[in-house]
Amino acid sequence: MSQDFLNKSIEHITSLVNDGMTFELDKYNQPIVILPADKVHLVISELKSNLGYTYLNDLTGAHYPTTVGAEFQVIYHIHNLPENVRLRIKANLPKEMPQIQSITDLFSGANWMERETFDFFGIDFITHPNMTRILNMDNMDYHPMRKEFALEDETRKDKNDTFFGR
Repeated sequence: MSQDFLNKSIEHITSLVNDGMTFELDKYNQPIVILPADKVHLVISELKSNLGYTYLNDLTGAHYPTTVGAEFQVIYHIHNLPENVRLRIKANLPKEMPQIQSITDLFSGANWMERETFDFFGIDFITHPNMTRILNMDNMDYHPMRKEFALEDETRKDKNDTFFGR
């Protein structure tokens, strides 16, 4: 990874986002940028057009129910292939209104990733061309990756927990 190019990228992001941005390195020395949700589209657009981050590796969500006011998180993994620099961009969202602007206008491959994130976490991507479930049944009235439900069906009587180390 080119440290100079990473520094240039962080400086560019800082010039776009005056307040609310944090930068850190994970335990594998991979850069993480945490942005306000309303700045994500602008920053990713600028990184793509001005700094060559043209590959969206992944887009997913996470649910942290104990983090009040930021219970949901959208995570973007973008990559500048010529410089071999990867950035992980995160945005926190409140459970009362978990929505963020879609990046399908920047990366067409984000279409299914955003639909999957909506399907499993209930995060709404504003301006998405087809925000519908992609893997689960259309009539499901919940989002299965949210940590709001018991891991197991407490009403089951046919299971002996001693086989599972409990």
